[in-house]
Amino acid sequence: MAGQQPHDLNCLTIAELEKHAEIRMDKQTRDYYNEGADSGSTLLENSEAYKKYRIRPRVLRDISFIDTSCLLFGGRHPFPLGVAPTAMQCLAHPDGEIATARACKEAGVVMGLSSFATSTLEDVAEASASNPHVLQLYLFEEREHSRKLIERAKATGYKAVFLTVDTPMLGRRNLEIRNQFKLPKPFKIANFAENSSSAASKAVMDGSSSDMDKREEEKHVSAPGYHDGNKRRPPTGPITFHSHAANPTLCWERDIDWLQKECYPEMEVWVKGIATAEDAILALRHNVDGIIVSNHGGRQLNGALATLDALPEIVEVIQGKIPVHVDGGIRHGTDIFKALALGAEFVWVGRPILWGLSYKGQEGVELCLRLLRDEFTLCMGLAGTVKVSEISKDYLVKIDKAGFVSRL
Repeated sequence: MAGQQPHDLNCLTIAELEKHAEIRMDKQTRDYYNEGADSGSTLLENSEAYKKYRIRPRVLRDISFIDTSCLLFGGRHPFPLGVAPTAMQCLAHPDGEIATARACKEAGVVMGLSSFATSTLEDVAEASASNPHVLQLYLFEEREHSRKLIERAKATGYKAVFLTVDTPMLGRRNLEIRNQFKLPKPFKIANFAENSSSAASKAVMDGSSSDMDKREEEKHVSAPGYHDGNKRRPPTGPITFHSHAANPTLCWERDIDWLQKECYPEMEVWVKGIATAEDAILALRHNVDGIIVSNHGGRQLNGALATLDALPEIVEVIQGKIPVHVDGGIRHGTDIFKALALGAEFVWVGRPILWGLSYKGQEGVELCLRLLRDEFTLCMGLAGTVKVSEISKDYLVKIDKAGFVSRL
């Protein structure tokens, strides 16, 4: 292709990118980013699900011009992939989310920012400039914390809020427990640092601190919420992931309406973590602007459906009324093609971005995005498609456990 950048001969695939990152990350970071819940079977099945499908290529079609663009937030997007929100990116590289934002800007790719980022949403918005960016949101029990975050996002041009709905409780991540995961100095969860003392803000992800800070930290201990038998007691202390992210009180009837009132008209409201047709129907009834089929990267309910397996029934009931996106397990451009063929309009990628960030910072994220886009473009052409809208289930077959092929 014209203007194509030279290959990085040390890294030609996402699999190779993962190997480079494995060397560069320390064990605690590597385990934190790559682990799934419990045995990790859902984490594995997210990627294995793509292997159950084969592409049916069509030939003798003029593919001299391939348009990979798609519609997103009312504009054209270069290809149907966005960078999924992932927490604490400074663990992968000192430039963290800022490097990712700059890479996304260079590629014209939308970036999702985690509430628990190690860079402020304002700094990420500045690095993104006019490039689209969205905020992943945990709706806290004490809504004022979330309301402040929403107001800041509206003021700095975020296109949408992606409400995470699959964390009413936190999944069991055994390596995180065994490693006693801490956010090391000098990093902090930047969006909530203002809610803490200088000492406690360093511990906002239960991070480490010096002995001089011990007494100050003891005054700012964070504790999760609980039900005392009579009523719900909300979390206390400075905001941390382990004490505040899980919110078992979330419900459709109360919280979606509140969130829409807070976000509109500046930002759309999406729900991230839909895995069944029943909940997709409820999303429609509550007039959300879009849904992301997700199981939190296999980090919540182990034994849940792979996102690709959950996708078709959701697409069937949504019937194009709102956008349906999917994340989880995408490691190659052909995976993007398969997800779109099964009805997704767009995909989001998380861990490969972190691997690229660890490999070469901004340059590594750009490499990750370029690999996936080049593979997707090649797949489109060799399958006989020249527009994203042409990709359909007619281009796929499914392989069962016995090896038999069936049309979709």
